Amino acid sequence: MCYAARVRLFVPGRLCLFGEHSDWAAGYRTTHPDLPLGRCLVTGTDQGLTADVERAGDVFEIATVLPDGGTPPPARFPADVAALDAAAAAHGFFSYAAGVAAEIATRFGVGGVRIRVVRHDLPVGKGLSSSAAICVLVARAFGRLYDLGLSTCDEADLAYLGERRAGSACGRLDQVCAYGQRPVALTFDGDDMTVEPLAVGGELHLLIVDLGRGKDTRRILADLNACYPDAPGSVAAGVREALGPTSAPTHVRARAALAAGHASLLGELMTTAQLEFDRLVAPACPELAAPRLHEVLAHPAVGELGWGGKGVGSQGDGCAQIVARGAAERDALASRLTRDLGVKCLPLTMRATADD
Repeated sequence: MCYAARVRLFVPGRLCLFGEHSDWAAGYRTTHPDLPLGRCLVTGTDQGLTADVERAGDVFEIATVLPDGGTPPPARFPADVAALDAAAAAHGFFSYAAGVAAEIATRFGVGGVRIRVVRHDLPVGKGLSSSAAICVLVARAFGRLYDLGLSTCDEADLAYLGERRAGSACGRLDQVCAYGQRPVALTFDGDDMTVEPLAVGGELHLLIVDLGRGKDTRRILADLNACYPDAPGSVAAGVREALGPTSAPTHVRARAALAAGHASLLGELMTTAQLEFDRLVAPACPELAAPRLHEVLAHPAVGELGWGGKGVGSQGDGCAQIVARGAAERDALASRLTRDLGVKCLPLTMRATADD
């Protein structure tokens, strides 16, 4: 068999436009089919991970440079299931990557891989799926180097299973970064996920705002999962309402806004979705109070230069997303938020596309 010797790969981050948390919530349909389907609208980011990968005998090695220029100690483990599972269970910086490697070692019994991330401009721990991007990168590296014939769906699935193997309570949403930078609609039903590429009717200019604060994603996921599948009380009922019936009309209208390239409607829907999330979901977890997020969304420049916005990913004080009124307005908004609040801003442009 002819293997690739060395490959350069790029995996973007993932921005959930609408429907955060509905992926894992719909997973409970396997035992409680009366729960609604999960529906999300997602796009890849302009930022991501670029890495050189090569085969490495019987070891799994990974090293990265962080967006701030930092370099965590590289990881090196024997490329066997027991050692990789131990590394995954240790909850270290590369535990999720080790979980994916363990999943691949279990399934395919291949050798090792060396991964060196040479560019990383995706904020870590901010709701843009930096951990999922690394997991997809690991799956893609093994697939390309050992000619495993993995489809994009296979890569996303291996990344998801590897992260779960490492102890994460994530759903299948994050690993959609495997599909690249085009927006997609996702439908979740138990363990099944359907991916539908979306057309965009006109150029849309979004601003991702790194809030410069920390958040505990594991705590958020644990607290919200505790509201499922049929936990008693008004708070739990509110979470289930928000992640199902309340979000359904917004999903339909947001798809139409993307298809039309209708920026003002998209921003309006984000503002509405955030209000509903604050009302129904935030009471379930202190992390979701997100004072910094709300400070940014309430800044006068957002109303002057943007159409609206909301939180990102699991929510909390990770990142905000704002639909700007145009490219120039996005630049001006980024300047004002950076000056007034000391945040960091990243552009995201969704370009017009046709139906496949």
